[in-house]
Amino acid sequence: MARSLPYHREAEQSVLGSIFLDPKQIAMVMDRLENRDFFEQGHILIFQAMKDLYEENMNIDYASVASQLEQGQNLAKAGGKKYLFDLSDAVPSTAHLETYIDLVRGGSIKRQVIDVTGKILEEGFTGDMEANAYLARAEEEIFALAQKRKTSEFATLSEIIKEVKTKTERNRDKSGGITGLRSGFSNLDSITAGFQPEELMILAARPSMGKSAFAMNAAIQVAKRNQDGQAHVAIFSLEMSNEQLAARMLSAEANVKNTKIKSGTLTPKEWQFLEGGMQSLDKLNIVFDDSAAVMVNDIRAKCRKLKQENKLDFVVVDYLQLIKGDERAGNRQEEVARISRSLKQMARELKVPILALSQLSREVEKREDKRPLLADLRESGSIEQDADIVMFLHRPDYYTRTETPTGEVELIIAKNRQGLAGVTLKFQFDTDYSRFTARAEREDLITKD
Repeated sequence: MARSLPYHREAEQSVLGSIFLDPKQIAMVMDRLENRDFFEQGHILIFQAMKDLYEENMNIDYASVASQLEQGQNLAKAGGKKYLFDLSDAVPSTAHLETYIDLVRGGSIKRQVIDVTGKILEEGFTGDMEANAYLARAEEEIFALAQKRKTSEFATLSEIIKEVKTKTERNRDKSGGITGLRSGFSNLDSITAGFQPEELMILAARPSMGKSAFAMNAAIQVAKRNQDGQAHVAIFSLEMSNEQLAARMLSAEANVKNTKIKSGTLTPKEWQFLEGGMQSLDKLNIVFDDSAAVMVNDIRAKCRKLKQENKLDFVVVDYLQLIKGDERAGNRQEEVARISRSLKQMARELKVPILALSQLSREVEKREDKRPLLADLRESGSIEQDADIVMFLHRPDYYTRTETPTGEVELIIAKNRQGLAGVTLKFQFDTDYSRFTARAEREDLITKD
């Protein structure tokens, strides 16, 4: 049995009839609808004629639209002059124009989904695309349609300040002024007020500075210290395996050296500590994904599923430059730009903070002062642009190569869209246990443009 494509004929007629009744509405309709949103060819031709008249700053009425259609030899295709007169009878007033537009858009989106899924189906039967790339392409096409559906209208200042007041009242009773997720590091929380929903945070460093260890410490503390120990954390590790990361976490939690966990040469007391650490970590809601060559679409799809199950509060990506790029990007800079932008969009869509680790360029090594700068972000300035917070890890004793390293680490807050920047926080990093400990002192730097 043949099936017809979904559309609302009466709604299409009502939109065009509303423009005849009140030509000023054409501007609003043009903002909301495209030609392809209309199903009937005659309606598309009439809408285009109306838009042409508007662009030429001419009146929109029956005579002018009929003349415009006639010039293109489209009047008969559009139903003739009588049909133009009949359109005004399809709608008594413009009071419900928004509803008519929504009905037209709804039918259009359904048809676009049918079209896209049909192409996806056909490509699955005939194409030679690799399976993961095929899945990513399918999700990207559907997500693009979903984004179109979610396009929002302007919000008034009155509406927004009411939301601000509600959020302020909700945060009023939170202890210590922490309005986001507690990171477990008091000095960092004092600057950020916790990890905030919708924020993309970048933690960048040269290799061997401890950025993965810092991220794992933060993941444990977020899971422990929020929602009564029930906060959910997702970790995407593209550099190390799940077992390697879990071993680091266990070392920090159990107070047993990394090397001993790796070798298995533990004393009876250390075995007890290990068991205690395992019991502590076993209670936490932390999930791992160490898929190789993962694309940003894969990360987004998995996070979206967790969010739908109410099992996502914080995301860690280790690290950004290892995410597989988009084949359509012209070069690596464009790939990284697309990836960082997608991570920011994901944070906003899912309303969770995302901590993405990033490599710094080798330019750091060439300077006398090895402290990182925003210009050192590797491969793309868009990372700095997309991020709400940019932090750098710097270990001074890494470059001095002293026999007895101090373990002092600086966390430099280079960018903070919602708060204080140009601040260096002090930490102690115990490499044997992959453990960071916050120190009280901090330095406020004068940032230079």
